[in-house]
Amino acid sequence: MRLSRYFVPVLKENPTEAQIVSHRLMLRAGMIKQASAGIYSWLPLGFKMLRKLENIVHEEQVRAGHIPMLMPTLQSADLWRESGRYDGYGEEMLRMKDRHGRDMLFSPTAEEMFTDVFRSHVNSYKDLPLTLYQIQWKFRDEIRPRFGVMRGREFLMKDGYNFDLTKEDALHAYNRHLVSYLRTYERMGLQAIPMRADSGPIGGDYTHEFLVLAETGESEVFYDSKVTDIKLGKRDINYDDVAQCQGVMEEFTSLYARTDETHEAAAFDQVPEDRRRIARGIEVGQIFYFGTQYSEPLGATVVNESGERTPVHMGSHGIGVSRLLGALIEANHDENGIIWPEGVTPFHCGIINLKQGDEEADAACQALYDSLTALGLDPLYDDRNERAGGKFATMDLLGLPWRITVGPRGLKNGVVEVTSRRTGDSEEMTPTQAVEKIAQIYANL
Repeated sequence: MRLSRYFVPVLKENPTEAQIVSHRLMLRAGMIKQASAGIYSWLPLGFKMLRKLENIVHEEQVRAGHIPMLMPTLQSADLWRESGRYDGYGEEMLRMKDRHGRDMLFSPTAEEMFTDVFRSHVNSYKDLPLTLYQIQWKFRDEIRPRFGVMRGREFLMKDGYNFDLTKEDALHAYNRHLVSYLRTYERMGLQAIPMRADSGPIGGDYTHEFLVLAETGESEVFYDSKVTDIKLGKRDINYDDVAQCQGVMEEFTSLYARTDETHEAAAFDQVPEDRRRIARGIEVGQIFYFGTQYSEPLGATVVNESGERTPVHMGSHGIGVSRLLGALIEANHDENGIIWPEGVTPFHCGIINLKQGDEEADAACQALYDSLTALGLDPLYDDRNERAGGKFATMDLLGLPWRITVGPRGLKNGVVEVTSRRTGDSEEMTPTQAVEKIAQIYANL
């Protein structure tokens, strides 16, 4: 993409309404624009990032054997009355009536809808296990929406629901989700710690939140520092292997890690003193096992091997996709702007032409752009007739992991400059070597 042809309305000054880094930088980098309190328009760069995160979530869910579908954002109140949650959910639920006077709501979550689909089409234990999920917009009428996409009213969320014959089967689904979520976050360059948490209005007594450490996190967290040393890496996970999924689950959750809501001081005191950590965390996902809490009142049953009807055991599993974008920026930035991890950058590298209009510089930049594109990479070429300082500032703000700088002086010596956004380290090399370096970096992900 040529920057001169792209729509990135960057801001030079910090917006006064932005209280945290991610909100400030998303506004400054032209990723979002506030439409109303807690509701945002996603501009091209923000929308591109949203789709990148969404695609990773989809890939890891499908890899774990989960099946995507899509539910409506508007739901009938009747289902929620069946489950007993319509009156008890609270004022965060946006309620409305259609032209016929029927009670409707804008979906804050979708347990009832998925359970209704299940009870309408699944009758036998032979159709289990089954896990369905969607990535869809949700709405919760926060009393004080703040922090940009971190605590908005409208948000994009992946929510999945497992249906199993027994508690044991449902707990395998729980462990499978935990593993798939850990892999999802690692692919995004995030370290999300699974922590025992409170279930809130979803219900159930077995739940973990995934929290990314950040100073602006809404939760205080207490954890054993050894938990941050554990990585899935490129392990070959068989999601059908109950023992393997259980083993990974224990590996990541046997060490102390709790939110402030479930923190137990006495248990934390058992952690070696040099490994005790207290920090802030941003919630980016949560998994629940809630048994027959929804299947019983909604009649989601199957005929078991003995020919008897039995309610299925369920769990729900959420990832805040739009919230993840804010968390990524909170965890990856400096005073100059965003620093995207290679796994989720909007463009693989930036190309800066220091002397737009110079025949040799223009040709070299175009050759770099064409070579990278031919390799399946997506460069952002700053071809604007702008001073060099402005180009560097814009590229730093947008946060692309790598930058190739091209100028007449370097070209006389046959070299361009390749710079790491994260470290600031630069290296001179030939244009061919620069292309090979960028290609190798992404080939190794």
